[in-house]
Amino acid sequence: MSESGELLSGLALGAFRLNGQFLQVAEELARPAGVTAAWWQVLGAVLREPLPVAGIARAMGMTRQGVQRIADLLVERGLAEYRPNPAHRRAKLLQPTQAGREAIARIDPGHQEFADRLVGELGAEDARRCLETLQRLSAALDRLGQGS
Repeated sequence: MSESGELLSGLALGAFRLNGQFLQVAEELARPAGVTAAWWQVLGAVLREPLPVAGIARAMGMTRQGVQRIADLLVERGLAEYRPNPAHRRAKLLQPTQAGREAIARIDPGHQEFADRLVGELGAEDARRCLETLQRLSAALDRLGQGS
């Protein structure tokens, strides 16, 4: 295999492992709030502003169908609601309810504690470099059509 092929494989396998590790941490942080990591991800996408399902999917790197399923569950459980979308008649906007915001707020203390531990382990400068590198990698994949 070429060096570039080996680098791509290493990056992909590292990203898959990292994704699994972050999902495990997210599940542990979300559990006491009565939500899953996926619910937290979708609710987190709409905390600042309501978004259509397709917009959430793009922002979070998820499939539209997966987001739709989670959004419907969040609405069913009273953690989010659909609102009319002035820009598109059929693509309603999802926004958190007060109960949804309260669930996310219950995650914040554990999130902060874990963030402090992780940054303490890496050091703030290395954590910033990791973030910048991940952002550069993601932007490169976007420019290349996400690998296609």
